[in-house]
Amino acid sequence: MSKKYKVGMYGGKFMPFHKGHFYCVKKAASMCEKLYVLLFYGNDKWLFPEDRFKRIKEACKQFDNVIVKAIDITNCKKEDGSEDWDAETPLVLNVCGQLDAVFGSESNYSDYFNRAYLNADYVIIDEARKTVPISGTMIREMNEEERKKWII
Repeated sequence: MSKKYKVGMYGGKFMPFHKGHFYCVKKAASMCEKLYVLLFYGNDKWLFPEDRFKRIKEACKQFDNVIVKAIDITNCKKEDGSEDWDAETPLVLNVCGQLDAVFGSESNYSDYFNRAYLNADYVIIDEARKTVPISGTMIREMNEEERKKWII
């Protein structure tokens, strides 16, 4: 059975990489011949997150079509110091090449993804978080014991 997309991308800072992220990777991998999972890092607050990168690679090794890469976005800032996604776009394309699909879980990013990756579909997975009812923000606000239940 052929897959819908030749090359897809799912990216984020993954702070932390959790079961919701893994669910998105699993769904996206099932739709792509090749899926890049991209860990963005490198502003003033965090250097290369080696532990997070290792966890993501370990979780994704069960998929023979998933490639995990890290992208340093240290120099991708707007004048006000905020993250500049437009400056990140060429870095993504340099790693992934032509994309057919970009995966995420939030429709409010649609305008950016549709503009940045003109030939790629923006595929939203579990936006309502019904399948895996968690977010990184929720996890960061939990106590250590509760957090362990969600982190991969």
